[in-house]
Amino acid sequence: MATKLPLQNSNAANVAKAPAKSRAAAGGKTIEEMYQKKSQLEHILLRPDTYIGSIEKHTQTLWVYEKDEMVQRPVTYVPGLYKIFDEILVNAADNKQRDAKMDSVQVVIDVEQNLISVCNSGAGVPVEIHQEEGIYVPEMIFGHLLTSSNYDDNVKKTTGGRNGYGAKLTNIFSTEFIIETADGKRLKKYKQVFENNMGKKSEPVITKCNKSENWTKVTFKPDLKKFNMTELEDDVVALMSKRVFDIAGCLGKSVKVELNGKQIPVKSFTDYVDLYLSAANKSRTEDPLPRLTEKVNDRWEVCVSLSEGQFQQVSFVNSIATIKGGTHVDYVTSQITNHIVAAVNKKNKNANVKAHNVKNHLWVFVNALIDNPAFDSQTKETLTLRQSSFGSKCELSEDFLKKVGKSGVVENLLSWADFKQNKDLKKSDGAKTGRVLVEKLDDAAEAGGKNSRLCTLILTEGDSAKSLALAGRSVLGNNYCGVFPLRGKLLNVREASTTQITNNKEIENLKKILGLKQNMKYENVNSLRYGQMMIMTDQDHDGSHIKGLLINFIHSFWPSLLQVPSFLVEFITPIVKATRKGTKKVLSFYSMPEYEEWKESLKGNATGWDIKYYKGLGTSTAEEGKEYFSNLGLHKKDFVWEDEQDGEAIELAFSKKKIEARKNWLSSYVPGNHLDQRQPKVTYSDFVNKELILFSMADLQRSIPSMVDGLKPGQRKILFVAFKKIARKEMKVAQLVGYVSLLSAYHHGEQSLASAIIGMAQDYVGSNNINLLLPNGQFGTRTSGGKDSASARYIFTKLSPVTRILFPKDDDLLLDYLNEDGQRIEPTWYMPIIPTVLVNGAEGIGTGWSTFIPNYNPREIVANVRRLLNGESMVPMDPWYRGFKGTIEKTASKEGGCTYTITGLYEEVDETTIRITELPIRRWNDDYKNFLQSLKTDNGAPFFQDVKAYNDEKSVDFDLILSEENMLAARQEGFLKKFKLTTTIATSNMHLFDKKGVIKKYVTPEQILEEFFDLRFEYYEKRKETVVKNMEIELLKLENKARFILAVLSGEIIVNKRKKADIVEDLRQKGFTPFPRKAESVEAAIAGAVDDDAAEEPEEILVDPESSSSYIPGSEYDYLLAMAIASLTIEKVEELLADRDKMIIAVADMKKTTPKSLWLSDLESLDKELEKLDLKDAQVQQAIEAAQKKIRAKSGAAVKVKRQAPKKPAPKKTTKKASESETTEASYSAMDTDNNVAEVVKPKARQGAKKKASESETTEASHSAMDTDNNVAEVVKPKGRQGAKKKAPAAAKEVEEDEMLDLAQRLAQYNFGSAPADSSKTAETSKAIAVDDDDDDVVVEVAPVKKGGRKPAATKAAKPPAAPRKRGKQTVASTEVLAIGVSPEKKVRKMRSSPFNKKSSSVMSRLADNKEEESSENVAGNSSSEKSGGDVSAISRPQRANRRKMTYVLSDSESESANDSEFDDIEDDEDDE
Repeated sequence: MATKLPLQNSNAANVAKAPAKSRAAAGGKTIEEMYQKKSQLEHILLRPDTYIGSIEKHTQTLWVYEKDEMVQRPVTYVPGLYKIFDEILVNAADNKQRDAKMDSVQVVIDVEQNLISVCNSGAGVPVEIHQEEGIYVPEMIFGHLLTSSNYDDNVKKTTGGRNGYGAKLTNIFSTEFIIETADGKRLKKYKQVFENNMGKKSEPVITKCNKSENWTKVTFKPDLKKFNMTELEDDVVALMSKRVFDIAGCLGKSVKVELNGKQIPVKSFTDYVDLYLSAANKSRTEDPLPRLTEKVNDRWEVCVSLSEGQFQQVSFVNSIATIKGGTHVDYVTSQITNHIVAAVNKKNKNANVKAHNVKNHLWVFVNALIDNPAFDSQTKETLTLRQSSFGSKCELSEDFLKKVGKSGVVENLLSWADFKQNKDLKKSDGAKTGRVLVEKLDDAAEAGGKNSRLCTLILTEGDSAKSLALAGRSVLGNNYCGVFPLRGKLLNVREASTTQITNNKEIENLKKILGLKQNMKYENVNSLRYGQMMIMTDQDHDGSHIKGLLINFIHSFWPSLLQVPSFLVEFITPIVKATRKGTKKVLSFYSMPEYEEWKESLKGNATGWDIKYYKGLGTSTAEEGKEYFSNLGLHKKDFVWEDEQDGEAIELAFSKKKIEARKNWLSSYVPGNHLDQRQPKVTYSDFVNKELILFSMADLQRSIPSMVDGLKPGQRKILFVAFKKIARKEMKVAQLVGYVSLLSAYHHGEQSLASAIIGMAQDYVGSNNINLLLPNGQFGTRTSGGKDSASARYIFTKLSPVTRILFPKDDDLLLDYLNEDGQRIEPTWYMPIIPTVLVNGAEGIGTGWSTFIPNYNPREIVANVRRLLNGESMVPMDPWYRGFKGTIEKTASKEGGCTYTITGLYEEVDETTIRITELPIRRWNDDYKNFLQSLKTDNGAPFFQDVKAYNDEKSVDFDLILSEENMLAARQEGFLKKFKLTTTIATSNMHLFDKKGVIKKYVTPEQILEEFFDLRFEYYEKRKETVVKNMEIELLKLENKARFILAVLSGEIIVNKRKKADIVEDLRQKGFTPFPRKAESVEAAIAGAVDDDAAEEPEEILVDPESSSSYIPGSEYDYLLAMAIASLTIEKVEELLADRDKMIIAVADMKKTTPKSLWLSDLESLDKELEKLDLKDAQVQQAIEAAQKKIRAKSGAAVKVKRQAPKKPAPKKTTKKASESETTEASYSAMDTDNNVAEVVKPKARQGAKKKASESETTEASHSAMDTDNNVAEVVKPKGRQGAKKKAPAAAKEVEEDEMLDLAQRLAQYNFGSAPADSSKTAETSKAIAVDDDDDDVVVEVAPVKKGGRKPAATKAAKPPAAPRKRGKQTVASTEVLAIGVSPEKKVRKMRSSPFNKKSSSVMSRLADNKEEESSENVAGNSSSEKSGGDVSAISRPQRANRRKMTYVLSDSESESANDSEFDDIEDDEDDE
């Protein structure tokens, strides 16, 4: 075989002879001169920059090794020369990856001889002939271009070589190049010399060696002429020496590296890094630079230190110095910067630090081994290989990242951020000038002048307050007084970003007006335009917040100003004024506690005083403003700085860093602790702890609901008014907003109130499980999560039927109603029969706390309540959302709460189609569609071929059309993850206000239910006691009315042609029980506090009229004297006696009833409503499915499901029955009453007199049977009036004296509890709890009142009555509820103060005619007709004339007849319209 000569042999170069040159027609060059072909060797020599970089000298700031340290300085060098040295050095280092036993590298740089040698131990180059090339391998590697062991990319290698040039380039640019190697495996030693830029070579010299000899040595003399050099210059030598140190740092302690015979003192990468840091520390006056090191794994080692304003990096890839970094440095640095950004922004969110800002403060050292690295060029200064191809991961530990965060980089960044912020903020600095142009500023004439320190700037809350200030300023003049209105609340600059502050026009204006300069430390006010800043806000919580924000603004930027005496003052105005009627005496009160103290001194009697509330500065007139400014000493109060506690208090209120301290601050709040406004000065700490804390508490209460009723104050106000106004008739939401503002003293934005109403009515999946209001109109859907609701002026709402079952009217009597502005408003909390906070969930963020409570299944809650009633353990509850078809699975359980995964539903229709039929809770259709359309593949193409939406406002139905490739990719990633069909919720943040109004964290829903249960049970006991007391009062009133009628009929009491005072005295002497009405309270006299329609009238109550001045004199017998003339009949007496019989039974039955049975009865009512909701939901779902099928059929969409996605089974619940007794008590009206069952009967319609209960009524008795062991009693509820079957004679029959005597004897048998002869003493009875007639929540008719005032009560118990005598056929039906209605005579009494007024005769005669039409055989116990109320023609308040008061209802469900609805007993009471 012919020997192959190397292509670079000098004899082989340009061997062929060229033909004679032909001249070009023009241009002076031949074609051959214009177009040439070069060998690769010639091309390298001709264009070296392509291979080794520039061969010209460059000056660049680089790290070099000098005098035992690394020094960064300008270096002049030839990059090409540096590169050919580096190629040989990297080759030596690469051998460590081939042979782990390699333990040394010796480098010699001989400047005098222009000689460089690099020798490394370890396996040498194989000394044998390459079978294909026919030459020795060492010659092939070092003497032939494009030869390498790195061409096989299937083999992952962590060496520096790649393209087959490497050492050959060194050979080409050398005058002499010697390769020597010892191959111990083959016992051969090899030496060969190349000369003249690899143009000439010698024959290799092969000798024998020992088996232990393994090494390789390259010696070369650079061709300095090629680099325009005459010798190896100092800079070049320093740079080469630095590379030797690089190798020592990369290889570590296992390899001894020598330079010119001296061992490099670097045994690790850490030692190498120290060479840099020690040099940098010499120029530092501060603490030395930190050095944080982590050896992540065998391939990655990282060190981090600090840099000053510019990112620095020193990095290596397989021992190659990547002086410009690359993807490996970015990979490491991004992990660090992400962590630091989070740490900095956590400490100061206003810092607005980005990753590149952090990077500029870092110095990163990276030593990496990477598979088959790729670089930007042959010079290998920048790694370009993608991170995914590195062949290994470098995930920095959390501990290492924390150490980096504590190294000082966070503090450096915070300082940098402060500097940058201050620089930006200085742009809006003010100046002490005589004139500034600020909109709405009424500047003081002397502001900015030589007398500026005497000027006062009044900052008002809005334009209306500015008008008041200007009116007051007219008293003082405008020379030294300026006025500027604030637009709402000032920005909390302590927590705002620099961008927010610089873009805030209000802050910019204040700086200009006051002349404030950023970072200025003020010891006096001489350099300011105003020497004093006066805050003039409303005297409410929001006004206090505005004061606090202004104080916070000054303290954040100029804390020293707050220490300047009298710089900051406040102007206070009265919150209440009391004017003595008939005089000009006016009392002003500057705080509610001060006013309450004065009110108590009046003992509740407001006679002679007009009270007016001043909620805002706009309430005051211009004249009052002038009066205020005429007495500045009374209205102006200085803020005083005492010590550092003042500054700490301000930070406590406004700093985000003080979250935990703020929680403790609010938790320690003591109601009643308030700021004394009578003091002339107030410290900042007192302002924060006694005034500002009231705002924080109010804010928290607006955001966090109560555990008891699950409502926030705004929602509670809505419910309060809903009970009054929309119980029966729907109303526009916009109108309801107005009523809520009027009737519940709501003082915030109407839009937020409208949003709250809409939220309470929403019923789409993910909103309410039980909506308390009905959504009549577009109230929002799951399409946009409720954001698609219509305007409040277009939609209507009314009270949901289930709401009154959840919040029984019977409990309204027991609630603690609030009073604001002298107006009786909503209670502290309502008392539902189950914890509604679990039913509908809760979410909110307030001062110091936030809360999130999922929705739970009301049926599971009811079941657990029944278990608790039976003394059993609760079954744990999991979140549940009405209408949700997906799964909710508990995935984690900790001490602080549980975590749940909510999963939607999808189906694989075919190989390329996915159908999604449910989304996780609170993931809305529109948002999800946008997400699907935004999904892209790796190359940026849409992930789906098509997205088809078949869903409507109540459902989810998407078809996703994919390619087979994308379908496979989605399946591999997981459909749930890829399509975001899961979300998580947790129960670790369940904060609520408990019954005492204290914020509390609850860990489980069962804990909430347990605490609720104890309180609710207590209120069932209170309900029973109250009902019994009211019934006993009614008994007393019934007997007094019967006695009174008989006394009038017999002539014992004469009422006509007498003064009322004489009649009252006569009644007192005859022992009738007095029920006087309360006198007008202080609040009732407040001007404009309550609208006329909602005004209460004084309540009647059983007391000694002489014992207190708080009752209206002469009103104690109005309940008798206000009776209609038509009621002064024998029939009425019979009716009163029958009513009394029923009441006696009802009282006895109620006394035997237990709180448990009352609760179970309410739960049964709720169960029936829940069944209705379930039926409705089922019907809606059927309609949705039918509609979807039609839509899909029309569109030709696939309906056949190939395979449904696996669905995790819902965790089984142990839904055991509470007990056998629960089943028994499940009877709709079951009430445990020990030995007797109270049978409750509705009042019959008037039919034939003394008619027996019908067979159907007897049958109905079984439906209302109450489990009471052995016996059944019954209580009758009077039925509504109907026409009499038989007409009475036209003329009234004269009553004989013996018949009157018989009635009197019968009355005597009842042994009435008459009042003592001494008028100063009253009959004893229990006090009844009264309630507003307008509230529609009266349970027992306690006295006929003039305008629907509170029910009368008694203070002493009546004498126990004798057992009633059964008369004829006066049996009572056994299935109805007791409800004694108001007689027509009582209704007429509402129109006239006395039935004996002659002007009432027309009405009285009309009622008398109606009475004559009734059969004389009518049952005396039947209640009065509703119809007669409608016959009254002229009354002042028709909406009240048609109303009747009802007695306590034991159950709403005894009757199942067609004419008796579940709400039959309350329908007539609920309409106020």
